[in-house]
Amino acid sequence: MANAQRAPRVPWVVGVSGASGTPYAASVITGLLDAGLPVDLIVSRAARLTLLDETGAGFRDAHWKDDLAAWLDRDLATDDLAYWPAGDLAAGPSSGSYPTRGMVVVPASTAACAGIAVGLSKDLLQRAAEVNLKERRPMVVVPRETPVSRSHLEHLIVLLDAGAVVLPASPGFYASGARATGRQLVDFVAGKVLDALGVPHSLFARWRGELGSGRASA
Repeated sequence: MANAQRAPRVPWVVGVSGASGTPYAASVITGLLDAGLPVDLIVSRAARLTLLDETGAGFRDAHWKDDLAAWLDRDLATDDLAYWPAGDLAAGPSSGSYPTRGMVVVPASTAACAGIAVGLSKDLLQRAAEVNLKERRPMVVVPRETPVSRSHLEHLIVLLDAGAVVLPASPGFYASGARATGRQLVDFVAGKVLDALGVPHSLFARWRGELGSGRASA
């Protein structure tokens, strides 16, 4: 009897750029792993500085799994994870022949959005995003910048026209009320990202058409 072929691994690519908002990235990554989905992670050089500033945690290529486990506060022993250094332009996600489900850039700095929009491919994060756009795979960018300039908006329009979902880090309050915690607001944005990817989650209470219903179930 012929051996059954193992199904190919098809991950979601998560790119973390240097904008403020690393908690959004952590929540999205956790949500994908909780859904039992494989993840390929790319962390830009600028993102390492932001991560260190916002959490006090470093992120090292040689010890990425230990550092990621500390960042997410999670045992990653059974999770399907791969990590690609941002400087590795020969990595799997740099090619359209590398199978992926799609990609999220969270948070997406204005520099990353500009680079992706014009096809700069200055690092693996930008190249992988460009690949997902050209292959017509799902692509979500989560800008976290305010206020925005005309050039920021123009680059986001280019990404939208190329097929990306532009999903600003703008939390809603109907799910948890005016006294929402930071964790609830972060999870709301992460949940909207997972919604855009078609990934099930329970990160926030959904609108039911009844005033106050979200707060009652939060």
